[in-house]
Amino acid sequence: DFTGNTGPLIQYTHVRIRSIIRKAQDEKGVNLETLRLDLSSKLNSKELDIIRVLYQYPAIVDQAGKTFSPALIANYVYDLAKSFNAFYQEIQILREEDQALMRMRIGIASFVGNTIKSGMELLGITVPERM
Repeated sequence: DFTGNTGPLIQYTHVRIRSIIRKAQDEKGVNLETLRLDLSSKLNSKELDIIRVLYQYPAIVDQAGKTFSPALIANYVYDLAKSFNAFYQEIQILREEDQALMRMRIGIASFVGNTIKSGMELLGITVPERM
């Protein structure tokens, strides 16, 4: 079931992000190893929302460890996936004509994917690259 606060929804979001990254590399020639994000440009509200959620990750992991509460990580990863899906529905990523903006959005997507993977691994759940 892909609705609600579920593991499959989170895994599907990770798969979607990995697909975006593969297309960026294969079709747009983006190299994640050399990708540099220019966050000095004006960010829209969806981009800011995701960056704010990403910023919280270290504190959430720290708090989960101190309180022995893995649910904090699970809820965080779900919120991050939900934020990314809202972003994805409203924002052009690979079809963005402005190359700098496209690369920044690919970078944000990559950070989200890596964070989802890290959080799920802390919970003992693997995330697939493809579904």
